[in-house]
Amino acid sequence: MIRDITIGQYYSCESVIHRLDARLKIMAALFFIVELFIVNDFIGFAVCAVCLALVVKVSKVPFSFIMRGMKPILLILIFTFCLNIFMVKGEVLFRIGFLKITDAGLYTAAFMAIRLVMLIIGTSLLTFTTKPINLTDGIESLLNPFRHIGVPTHELAMMMSIALRFIPTLLEETDKIIKAQQARGADFETGNIIRRAKALVPILVPLFVSAFRIAQDLAMAMEARCYKGGKGRTRMHQMKLCRIDYIAIVLLVLFFAAVILMRVF
Repeated sequence: MIRDITIGQYYSCESVIHRLDARLKIMAALFFIVELFIVNDFIGFAVCAVCLALVVKVSKVPFSFIMRGMKPILLILIFTFCLNIFMVKGEVLFRIGFLKITDAGLYTAAFMAIRLVMLIIGTSLLTFTTKPINLTDGIESLLNPFRHIGVPTHELAMMMSIALRFIPTLLEETDKIIKAQQARGADFETGNIIRRAKALVPILVPLFVSAFRIAQDLAMAMEARCYKGGKGRTRMHQMKLCRIDYIAIVLLVLFFAAVILMRVF
């Protein structure tokens, strides 16, 4: 299960999506999230799904790699689906004891499940196709106007980037701790929920210790390199838009306009 978590990982390959400007990809992800909440029918979701599938195809990120990251949230999807089926009122289609499945509940459950799946896939593509350093520079550049009102834009961008960067590291550390505990006879797969929750304590304690150790090592390394934040900081590669970025901007605007028109009409 730990290995199935792909959030925050970068998938290295050569594609058009990988070469796009990081700022453009961040804005595209934000626009896609807004579009998913603007859409109010399955036809709009079909259009969004087709566009998302095209982006996945162009990015050359294997679909199996993307779907592997969906496994850890499968329980959340099932819980959300069941909650909407039984809690939304409407015309009763099936009755299981005191539980009632309604037409409105079934519609809402499918609607929310599709939205959640596309939301996760769309936002995951941002980290799959963008290096952490480029993601940091992109976030800092987008937040740069807020610097004039006292917002520490560089520090915020750095914290977000470090958080994403160390998700795979902590997952790998968790996997090592689990294997070490299993080698000592620990059982994490049998018993009821309470017993499984208690079995996690021997994992959480060394994981927190390891996380603090990694954070301390990172802080010492940054201090040893005289890191002083964003003031006076220069970049080896300056971010600038090229022809392919302008084409992507036009396509993004057309897609957003199409979703707005479908919602209006």
